[in-house]
Amino acid sequence: MESKELVTMPKLSRPVKTILITQADPGTPNNPYQELAKKYQLQIDFRPFIEIQPLSAKEFRKQKVNILEHTAIIFTSRNAIDHFFTIAKELRVEIPTDMKYFCISEQTSNYLQKYIAIRKRKIFTGKKTAQDLIEIMKKHKDEKFLYPCSSIRRGDIPEFLEKNNYQYTEAVIYDTVASDLSNLDYKRYDMLAFFSPSGVNALLKNFPDYQQGDQLFVAFGATTAQAIRDHNLRVDVEAPMPNVQSMAGAIEWYVKQCQMQSTM
Repeated sequence: MESKELVTMPKLSRPVKTILITQADPGTPNNPYQELAKKYQLQIDFRPFIEIQPLSAKEFRKQKVNILEHTAIIFTSRNAIDHFFTIAKELRVEIPTDMKYFCISEQTSNYLQKYIAIRKRKIFTGKKTAQDLIEIMKKHKDEKFLYPCSSIRRGDIPEFLEKNNYQYTEAVIYDTVASDLSNLDYKRYDMLAFFSPSGVNALLKNFPDYQQGDQLFVAFGATTAQAIRDHNLRVDVEAPMPNVQSMAGAIEWYVKQCQMQSTM
């Protein structure tokens, strides 16, 4: 379960004017970052720190996974859905209508309609976290689960399945690799916002001599925050926090705190 404790802000807060979001630009008007930039006169840039590289059908076959031997599929992201159905199509595997789907969130389950008629399928949906989904899966121990995932993934779900003797297969369907950031001038940003341990690792892979200094780090999720600390770096804000569930909300909280301090 992700920590929701508020990380104490440094006594001497660095004023925030420039922020780098380590993901792709949402590409939609009026997204929360755009509103945040306008409201506080911030410069917010986007740069994906990780890249998704799908496995080919040939590479997938090497894992000797028979999709049709399973009765249920676990999806924890839209990437997993996209790459799973792409591989199934390349393998000419028709997914049976009685296949069950266990999705980590409503957003993920709704995304399934891109590939299947969701009204005619059995879909079980968690609230948001892996633990939510695990609680649902406890009621379906007789299923034969398939877990399509990245080469880098969290251990919550497979560890639960293994520990409790569920029938399951883990199938890697895409690789998560560090982006080439060699032309990134990271020093010009007051704040970096990270969403996964992979993003943190990408920074240090590209810049092995990186020194944080007074640059601020925002981490989304306990595992991301821990990855930062594991590299002896500082987490300045950790989201989600009470009453603030999003990354944009956590950044706004910090900016407000800085403004309050400056007026004291």
